[in-house]
Order: sequence, then C-alpha cells, then structure tokens
Amino acid sequence: MIVEQPTRLGSEQELERMSQVLAQAFADDPLFSWLLPDETKRPWQLQRFFKVEIERRTLPNGRAWIGDRADGVLLEMPSDHWQLSPRDQTFRTPVFIRIFGRRLPQASALSVAMEKLHPTEPHYYIPYVGVAPHAQGEGLGTALMGRTIARCDKEGFPAYLEATSERNAALYARLGFQHLRHFRVSNSPPIWPMRRPPAEFQTTPGPEIDDTHE
Repeated sequence: MIVEQPTRLGSEQELERMSQVLAQAFADDPLFSWLLPDETKRPWQLQRFFKVEIERRTLPNGRAWIGDRADGVLLEMPSDHWQLSPRDQTFRTPVFIRIFGRRLPQASALSVAMEKLHPTEPHYYIPYVGVAPHAQGEGLGTALMGRTIARCDKEGFPAYLEATSERNAALYARLGFQHLRHFRVSNSPPIWPMRRPPAEFQTTPGPEIDDTHE
C-alpha cells in the first residue's frame, strides 16, 4: 500500500510554480544535463521547457498532480493524447530552437526514438515526475505516483514512463514498474522505458534489452 502525502490537481494558475519545481527537480538529471550542457543556462531552459509541456500538452489533455504545498509535480497523459497535435508541434518548434539551440538535433533525435518505442496499447503515460530538492526524501514522489497507479489499477490499464537515471528506475521498480529495454541516442546517457501492468496482471519482468539509436 502506497503511503499518501496530500496531493491534488494542479491548475493553470499554478503553471509557473509547477514549471519551476520540475526545473529544479531535473537540474542535475543525466539526460537533461546531456541535452543542456551549459549549467548557467540550464535553469531557465528547463523552466521554459516544462512550461510549454504543461501548458500546451498536459493541462489541455491530461492531468498535472501536485503536492499540497506544490513542492512536487507529476504529469499524466492518456494514451490517445500523449502525442502533440500538428498545431502544437508548429508552436513548439521556434520555442525549442530557443531552448535547445545547437542541441536541437539531439533533442529531436531523442524525441523520435522515444516515440518509436512508445506503446500502442491503451495506457496512462507519465512523461515527468519530480520533487523540489528541499522536499525530496519525504515520500511525495511516491504519493504522486500513487495517483496514476491507483487510476490504472481501477481502470485496468498499464502505466508507462521513461526513467532517466538508475536511481529513479530503482524507485519505479519498487512501485511495480518493469524494465522493457534501455536505449541511447548516439552518446546520450541510457534511458529506461518501464511499464507497470495493472495490479491483477503483475508478473515477473523479463530480460532487459539494450537498444542504441545512432
């Protein structure tokens, strides 16, 4: 049983705060450090990136769960809305040019690789979950994950995410997520796609497969 801290749905009025929290949570993330190597620019790049993700993709089509004090954020998307519409892709292109600059080819290649591996079955997708540094280690991330996990178990759908560090992958494994394969894009850090079947279908995970995308 997941021990719950108070969590609730985030609103459009909390967009700046949610973007800030995720930017803080992913400031030292291996994958984002590879994509955004300039440490002096990374904070505003991440905050702008997450603001676009939340404003243009999550709030219109999914749910943003936050801690009661807005110290943690989880983005949840249904399987029929996790991809961007052509209109939003057009909007995002110039924004991403400003965010990623010369690293845009790497960001684009990563996005393509992740889309190829994304499951086609009905599911709930967790693109990002993060807790502000001062609130980490208190179970808030697990409580946020519990919102989507409970929904998946109730509706009989699996949950899917991509872990970007071994530490996070280990946490997700304790919550029932199973490794599908890990992959890299060129010289990127490894990414671990993971799937959690609904509770009644929990099984022992199979062997992990490495899949490197050049």
